Amino acid sequence: MRHWRATFVLLLGAVLPAGAAAVARTPVLVEMFTSEASAASQTADLLLAKLDAEAIVLSEHVTSLDGGLWRDRLANEDTTKRQQAYADRFRLDKAFVPQMVVNGAVQFVASDAQRAEQEIAKATKRVKVTPRLLWADRGVQVEIDGAHVGDRVYLALADDGVSTMVTGGENKGRQLHHIAVCREIRNGGVVPLGGAYYQLIEVPPQARRQRVVVWIQSGEVGPVAGAAMLPPAEDQ
Repeated sequence: MRHWRATFVLLLGAVLPAGAAAVARTPVLVEMFTSEASAASQTADLLLAKLDAEAIVLSEHVTSLDGGLWRDRLANEDTTKRQQAYADRFRLDKAFVPQMVVNGAVQFVASDAQRAEQEIAKATKRVKVTPRLLWADRGVQVEIDGAHVGDRVYLALADDGVSTMVTGGENKGRQLHHIAVCREIRNGGVVPLGGAYYQLIEVPPQARRQRVVVWIQSGEVGPVAGAAMLPPAEDQ
């Protein structure tokens, strides 16, 4: 009997979709807003790499610290606007880096490891749904049950193993290493009546070499009900 069970487990592992094992992470979204121009980003990057084993993480580089002669090559306007929307929601005087936002509910300095662990633990108890993700021919199949009607579904494409020799800002001359660098955020629409969301979100072919992060959020930057991550389907 034990031999049969062991064989069944092995066969089950063989037929599970790519990324199924990654569901071990708690379905909590940890967003880190950062810039390679900030010296404090190094400590925050190390913390995010540690948290990657237990939560769904995204490193979102912003343009707010870019100078005339040097720009963070990983930054984009979409993540910059997203951080500003959070700053408005949390009624901050201004956006800052490095900043961490856990499940759209709380924000704090991204190098605060103790606070990060505490907030992830709290958020884990409040998770309402967990998306199911599968690679499909033209994109990612997203399946969600029991979600709040009207909540938004977002999909982010992120790169791992990113290194930069910084040529400007406080980190000039340093080599920085990043994980889960957000390259694009796509709006997957809203959860329809009934609370079940079953849709194919199209992504470009090269996305199969990136990690895919999907989450359900109230509005643009409200509370996050749950998140999931799909690792790359192909090697870099």
